Amino acid sequence: MKLTERVDELDWAALVAEVNEYGCALTPPLLTPAECRELSARYDDVAQFRSTIDMARFRFGAGQYRYFAYPLPEPVAELRAAFYPHLLPIARDWARKLSRPAPWPDDLEDWLARCHAAGQVRPTPILLRYGAGDWNALHRDLYGDLVFPLQVVFGLDEPGTDHTGGEFLLVEQRPRAQSRGTATLLRQGHALIFTTRDRPVRSVRGHSAAPVRHGVSTVRSGRRHTLGLVFHDAS
Repeated sequence: MKLTERVDELDWAALVAEVNEYGCALTPPLLTPAECRELSARYDDVAQFRSTIDMARFRFGAGQYRYFAYPLPEPVAELRAAFYPHLLPIARDWARKLSRPAPWPDDLEDWLARCHAAGQVRPTPILLRYGAGDWNALHRDLYGDLVFPLQVVFGLDEPGTDHTGGEFLLVEQRPRAQSRGTATLLRQGHALIFTTRDRPVRSVRGHSAAPVRHGVSTVRSGRRHTLGLVFHDAS
């Protein structure tokens, strides 16, 4: 089955409800172990990437990640295009609840063209590699003024076999309340949909924007790879 068909056949009603409740939602496995290994093996082919980031150098944590160059590898481009139309209704609903503009067109390529016209021309899908002792500080992937409010990360290795630790972390600051944290064990082939910047939560006046950041807990042993899909490009 093609990747697009696998994404289309997900229980989107359940995923949307979970994203609205928790700010993130975990899918069933979408990629086979062989597909995961093929993607993680791309990390060593530097020609496929536009840049490499050493997280310790920039005080982002410890570990390394690489941004793909255009043209994206076929499976990465297909997954990005497949998720966009399913995430778009959530994005528009959130914008409505927060009384914000909803600048996202129906087609991903049209949206990316808007990003490029605004000077956000660099591709943002990434491969991340963590070894023992590595971690990712809480952050947001914004990259410019034009932002899509959801993104997706795929686990490419199997927790407990390829690595220990390295849980995906999501921290939400609710209005006039303590932060709420969510930890997700990202299994091989599964995808986690999560909030990019902030999301609406109910308040006495209707809805308020709750800022959200994400990161990765310390990898205790082994090696952890993930594929990240961001739906806006970088300036």
